[in-house]
Amino acid sequence: MKTDTFHKRDFLTLLDFTREEVETILDVATELKRKRLLGEKHHLLEDKTLFLIFYNQSLRTRNSFEAGMTHLGGHAHFLSPGSIYTPALEGREVAYSTERVSDVARTLARMGEAIAIRCYGDPVDWQYGEAHQMMREFARWSDIPIINMECDKYHPCQALADLLTVKEKFGTFKNVKFTMSWAYSPSVHKPRAVPQSAIIAASMMGMKVTLAHPKGMELDPEVNKSCRELAKQNGGSFKITNKFEEGLKGAHVVYPKAWCATSIYQPPVGKNDPDKTQAIFDRNKKWICDAKAMKKAANNAIYMHCLPCDRGFEVTDEVVDGPQSAAFDEAENRLHVQKAVMSLVMK
Repeated sequence: MKTDTFHKRDFLTLLDFTREEVETILDVATELKRKRLLGEKHHLLEDKTLFLIFYNQSLRTRNSFEAGMTHLGGHAHFLSPGSIYTPALEGREVAYSTERVSDVARTLARMGEAIAIRCYGDPVDWQYGEAHQMMREFARWSDIPIINMECDKYHPCQALADLLTVKEKFGTFKNVKFTMSWAYSPSVHKPRAVPQSAIIAASMMGMKVTLAHPKGMELDPEVNKSCRELAKQNGGSFKITNKFEEGLKGAHVVYPKAWCATSIYQPPVGKNDPDKTQAIFDRNKKWICDAKAMKKAANNAIYMHCLPCDRGFEVTDEVVDGPQSAAFDEAENRLHVQKAVMSLVMK
């Protein structure tokens, strides 16, 4: 594939890209990882600037993007909304505190080569889809690419790291059984973006995908629909179960992670009902990935998690620190796949 098809394209969701394009990103990531291991310089973005706008806290995302830009010879500017005029959609503006997204986008577009944004949850009052809408608004006004570092719907960079990890561990996607499972957490405020992007990515690659979650933890029906279509197109499968152990049975990839109940969102998606949400969580405390759970999976199964994991709740120490854990390989791969994305869209 010609890599110039990526030039100046926004990277907001994998649904905007073909399987062939995603495979190209993974190939570039693998090559950049090889060069890094050999100590070869690869200053593909020398003198180029990436603006990072974080509405939410971050360890892996911020540092992988900043380190990645350094490796590529460019520079990343960290922009906390609290230290600038907070970019806001029309109707959410506050005098002398915010600045309309259209104005921020056009200003930064004259000073750098890309804008990366992370926003979900509290900054948009748990209005499902509003953070993604804001990223689309940035893209509408910006002449430079917008990169999604996680919104309330999608986390495409994490999904790429997931794919690269699976490819490294199994050498293929064909016939790989990929289980994305909910897991218990004491915190009910967990966005949907990671599980939704994970099942999109796995379905796109033709894996045998299982989504496991208790009732009340349903993901976006449009995302599920896309997964069914992608699985059909690419020779895989997609199914949903409400039983934890059934979801793990025979899985090669075990990916148990908490996400919020539908009821936590504002209308019309949910009813913004914290008590109902807490009750759903409390009756599903047994959804934990421990050694017993891993024995339900395939003998060569790997444990994956986007991190941070809630130890003792989502997963036990013996699993996340054990020989089947690929969580830290996955974390490292955030660096390599994001360097690939930046190289392709910013060069």
